[in-house]
Amino acid sequence: MKKPKLYITRRVPEEVIAPYRDYFTVDMWHKEEEPVPREILLREVAESQAIICMLSDKMDKEVFGTGKALQVVANLAVGYDNIDLEEAAKARVVVTNTPGVLTESTADLGFALLLASARRIVEANQYIKADKWKNWSPYLLAGTDVHGKIIGIVGMGRIGEAIARRAKGFGMEILYHNRSRKEEAEKRIGTTYASFTKLLEKADFVLSVVPATEETKHMFNLEAFRKMKQTAVFVNISRGSVVDESALLEAIEAKEIAAVGLDVFAEEPIRSEHPLLNKTNVVCLPHIGSASVETRTKMLQLCLDNVKSVHQGKGAITEVK
Repeated sequence: MKKPKLYITRRVPEEVIAPYRDYFTVDMWHKEEEPVPREILLREVAESQAIICMLSDKMDKEVFGTGKALQVVANLAVGYDNIDLEEAAKARVVVTNTPGVLTESTADLGFALLLASARRIVEANQYIKADKWKNWSPYLLAGTDVHGKIIGIVGMGRIGEAIARRAKGFGMEILYHNRSRKEEAEKRIGTTYASFTKLLEKADFVLSVVPATEETKHMFNLEAFRKMKQTAVFVNISRGSVVDESALLEAIEAKEIAAVGLDVFAEEPIRSEHPLLNKTNVVCLPHIGSASVETRTKMLQLCLDNVKSVHQGKGAITEVK
């Protein structure tokens, strides 16, 4: 019996793929750091029963219209704003994502950005590389303490809760805002629910962990930044669309907030001339929230298991609905 074809839109380690070759004919784009060209993606979609795609791959009406034999699209990410779910449903294609397995790694990265922004870690590293360190001085590259401060987490899902647990270890007061209260988390972790406005006004550190939706688009705008303390640090590890970047730039230049840590941007990848990169109090990362070897491997395995489960008639493990 002919095996179904699985196409993967980036090169991934063969040792992860190998156990699944018994179930699928596996092909993949031969480059790891460059996205598959659109024309090649469409050609492969037309011949495949399953696709494992990246967040940067646009899976739209054209894709689902081309993939007549397509049964499942597994997104190597938790977010799925790159996939037109309505068109997938029309084409009766199952869409899956990778929740859960990247929670702790992304929370680590979020807290790392918080610490780096607060204590001017990147700036200090560049200071030495530029051979500027001539003497010790009392306030040389002095940042702000993290321990004992107030953290405001916007979005209390799995990652938000994981960040709250880390904040607990730093003796921080934890405020959170969410579409609905998480009373169980309040008791378990020791968090306090706050309105969005109150959180912005009180928090020393504001972290965005919300999904990309019409409701959250540009929720961090100039009005929001002006409500924050002038000493506040803002960190975004969710999606670039939740931040009005022109407003953020204005807030930084007007010193309405003190520092910023960003792992995501409105349009990715950003280039070296991006205006936020010119600010010494802004730490920018290339969307690496879940980028540990262990976690990316687990994410890929979950994608493969989803595809396998769908084709065996068992249904998806983590279907997006």
